Amino acid sequence: MQKNERFCDAVDVFEAMPEKNVVSHNAMLSLYLGIGDFMSARQKGHGIDVYLMNEIKNITREYFHQPLAEKNKIKLSAETGYRGYKKIRENINKGIPDIHEVIDCYREVKHGMYEDLGAVMQGSNKWPSYPPSFKQAMEQYTDHCIDLSQNIMRGIALALDGSTDEMEGEIGGDPFWVLRLIGYHAVSISNGHDRTQNDVGCGAHTNYGKTSDLYKDSTLSPLITNREWISAPPIPSTFVYNIGDMLKILSNGIYESMLHRVINNSPRYRVCVAYFYEPNFDTAIDPLDVCLQKTGGTKNFEGAIYGKHLVSKVTHPLSEK
Repeated sequence: MQKNERFCDAVDVFEAMPEKNVVSHNAMLSLYLGIGDFMSARQKGHGIDVYLMNEIKNITREYFHQPLAEKNKIKLSAETGYRGYKKIRENINKGIPDIHEVIDCYREVKHGMYEDLGAVMQGSNKWPSYPPSFKQAMEQYTDHCIDLSQNIMRGIALALDGSTDEMEGEIGGDPFWVLRLIGYHAVSISNGHDRTQNDVGCGAHTNYGKTSDLYKDSTLSPLITNREWISAPPIPSTFVYNIGDMLKILSNGIYESMLHRVINNSPRYRVCVAYFYEPNFDTAIDPLDVCLQKTGGTKNFEGAIYGKHLVSKVTHPLSEK
């Protein structure tokens, strides 16, 4: 596989095998090698209509360009199940405010769903009234991302020498999901620190679940294995695909969750639409048997319940994580 600035080239994930509903062997091998090197890869050929992708970015930008009073009509709080709008500088990472604003959306959690574990996340999403097409477009986009992510996870399972449904059933047969709509302000906005930090739209972090699909016009900076930040500038109509904490556990460390940050080095406002595909909310996640066999038979990580992991993240400031 060719590398572009030490970030793997865009992988065509849909050389489809419709009879198995997974990506082809060649495409999966390419993705496997790409994320094996960097735990991150670009995707093309994903099957999501470019018009819808552009509409999603455009209406996200329209929402964020409204006055703060309008955006605060769907303000995020504990009472909203941590769903809704957060203004710029509300996320603090190692003492430095992130230069972004965000709408957080989650799979709906009804009363009593997941019992006590799900109480914190209980509720439905806070959709704005403007732009008028916002809710419909986001729900349509989320449905497509669920299908895409399921197919990729089936391919990863095969690449690990497991069965097609290795990560479904009790692990991911009823998957949770997160949708983050993020606006990154231009570098001219000061965060009160030195110039090099002003460029950081979101500080260094890993994702909580299995995988994420990012459609963006901001620059992602993954940290590769020799502890060096590299640049992953946006490519039109492609996603950036990142490994998260739960897939690290499932693979027993064959995959490492990608430490990354977001850089906006442009004088203009940029947006990112981040979809996170997660395991079942209330299931204990442990290394897969097939991955234990590949890594010497010893568990390298303690198991985790995804929902508990997520709740611990959303209820504490980034500075405490």
